[in-house]
Amino acid sequence: MKWLLLCLIILLLLFSLIAITKITILINYHHSQDDDRLDVKIKAWFGLIKYKISVPIIKIDDDSAAIVYEQKTQAGEQVEPEQKKKKFSAKDLIQGIEDTKTLLKHVVSLHKIVRNFLRKVSIKDIKWQSVIGISDAAITGTLTGGLWAVKGGLLGVLSNYFRMKNMPELSITPSFLRPVSQTRFQCMIQFRIGYAMLAGIKLVKYWKGGRPKFQSNHLKILSKDKSKSV
Repeated sequence: MKWLLLCLIILLLLFSLIAITKITILINYHHSQDDDRLDVKIKAWFGLIKYKISVPIIKIDDDSAAIVYEQKTQAGEQVEPEQKKKKFSAKDLIQGIEDTKTLLKHVVSLHKIVRNFLRKVSIKDIKWQSVIGISDAAITGTLTGGLWAVKGGLLGVLSNYFRMKNMPELSITPSFLRPVSQTRFQCMIQFRIGYAMLAGIKLVKYWKGGRPKFQSNHLKILSKDKSKSV
């Protein structure tokens, strides 16, 4: 009986430790002319657990008009990162939209569940610098004004859903002498695993209907009926 009680206490402490663990996500995106690169670092327990994803976009496939990119993943102190070439096409985008509609049909108040979770997510250290311009000064000025509007709108959406910890640093530099298109965006996102677990429990609790029919490869496995034998 004592051993059972001790095991329950250990499990409770372990569960509590996992629940209060803070996940830190560092996002760094850089665009310069035809060169694009996205780096995502995920850390927990002061860097004892870390995972890195690097996605440089290589080219646009002429046959399928899909974006071809090379994904590099590195976990912990792994010396050589794993490299995979992948494609993202218009079909993948459409499947993602259809899967979102499927989730909306099967989960009651999905938007409320997601929004309540995002309110627990903090975002800070946003830095968004851009350089834009073409040979025509008038069009460059118009593009600069339009880009300011886009940045303001996106940051408005972020501040409405996330907890903004500090003021973003924004800058747009117009180039009137030569055509240029450069952007660098970086930020830090933090949340505790417990809030994500709670959101997952709510998704299961408010699920309605039968097994969903997802289309994208990432979620299609959830549509398979495990009770059927192969």
